Amino acid sequence: MSRLDDLKKRAIDEIEARRDQLIELSLRIHANPETAFREAKAAGWLTECLEAEGFAVERGICQIGTAFRASYGSGRPRVAFIAEYDALAGIGHGCGHNIIATAALGAAIATKAIVGEVGGTALVIGTPAEESGGGKVFMASRGAFDELDVAMLVHPANRDVAVTYALALVALGVQYFGRAAHAAARPEAGINALDALIIAYNAISVLRQHIRDSARIHGIITDGGQAVNVVPERAAGAFLIRAEDDDYLEELKEKVLACFRAGAEATGARLEYRWGEEARYGAMRSNLALAGAYRRNMEALGRQVQEYDSGRSLGSTDMGNVSALVPAIHPTVAIAPPDVPIHTPEFREVAASEAGHRGLLDSAKAMAMTAVDVLVDADLRRRIEEEFGGGE
Repeated sequence: MSRLDDLKKRAIDEIEARRDQLIELSLRIHANPETAFREAKAAGWLTECLEAEGFAVERGICQIGTAFRASYGSGRPRVAFIAEYDALAGIGHGCGHNIIATAALGAAIATKAIVGEVGGTALVIGTPAEESGGGKVFMASRGAFDELDVAMLVHPANRDVAVTYALALVALGVQYFGRAAHAAARPEAGINALDALIIAYNAISVLRQHIRDSARIHGIITDGGQAVNVVPERAAGAFLIRAEDDDYLEELKEKVLACFRAGAEATGARLEYRWGEEARYGAMRSNLALAGAYRRNMEALGRQVQEYDSGRSLGSTDMGNVSALVPAIHPTVAIAPPDVPIHTPEFREVAASEAGHRGLLDSAKAMAMTAVDVLVDADLRRRIEEEFGGGE
C-alpha cells in the first residue's frame, strides 16, 4: 500500500470510528430545524464537538452570531470544509443540510489526524442562511474565505455528480403606489396599484419566451390590496432573477425592470423597487482538477459518479460566492431516488433515513480523502491553482 493510500485509509477509519456519533448529530440537527440566521442549536452542537476534538473555534465570526470557524494545524495547504445547517421554513431539513454540516465535521476530524503528520491546516467554516439570506455572501465580503487553498461542500441530492451547476441570482422587491377609491361608486377616482403589478407580471411571463434556456425569472405577489371593494392603493411583489453568468444577469435585470416600468406607465401608479445586491449569489465556478480528485475518491467508495450534472439542475447557492475567491467544489451525493426532488417533505424524510446516513458517511470520507490528496500531492495543488488563476 502506498503512503497516499495508507493516509486515506486512516482518514476513512477515523470516520468509521465516529459513525454513531456523526449519525446521532445529524439526526439531532434534523429534529431541530432552524431557519436563516437562527441556527443557534446547530452551530452550538457543531462547535462543541469540534472543540472536544481539539479544534480552535471562533464563534460569531463576520458579525453573524451563528457563523463560526474551527481550525486545526498550521500553515499551508489550508483545506476548508463548508458547513450549512439552516432549514427551510415550513419544511424543515428538506434540503438535507443536517447531512452537509455533519459531513463537513466528520471530514475535518478525519483530516485532523493527517495534518499532524504531513502539515497543513484543516478547517470547518460554519455558514448560516444558505436557503434565504445568503450567509456566505456576507461572509465572503468580510474575509471568511481568505487565505484558503481549497473549499469543499457536498450536497445531498438524488444523483451522484462531481460538477454541478448553480446560477447567479439577485432578488428584486417591487411596490406600486396608486390611489384608493370605492371600486363600485367611484372607480374612476382611483389608481389601481394591483393592475400595475398584474401588467408587469404578465409582461414577465411573455419575456420568459425570449430569454436563454438556462435563465430563470420567478416571483410572487405579496400584497394585492386589503378590501375587495376598494381600488388597491398599494401592491407589492418579490421576484428572483437567475442566469449562468453575471453579464447576462445584468442584461436580464434591465429587461425585467422594463416590465415593471410598463406597469407603472400603463396605470399611472408609482413604482418603487429595490435590488438585493448585498445578498447576490454568484454563479458556481467548480474547480475541475479538485472535482476530478473528489470523483475518484467517491468512486473508490463504490459509488458511480457522473462527471457533470447531465440533468442541468439550475438552482442557486451562495457557495458560488466562495468559488469566486478560492478553488471550490459543490458536488452532490445521492440519498434519494431520481423522482424525489430536494426542498420537499419527501426529501426531508430521506435526510433522516439509512440512505441519508450512507450519504453523510460517504461524503465525509470522500472529502477527507480529497483533502489528503491536496495535502500531499504538489502536482494536484499546482493544477488546482493554475486552473483557478486562469479563470473560467
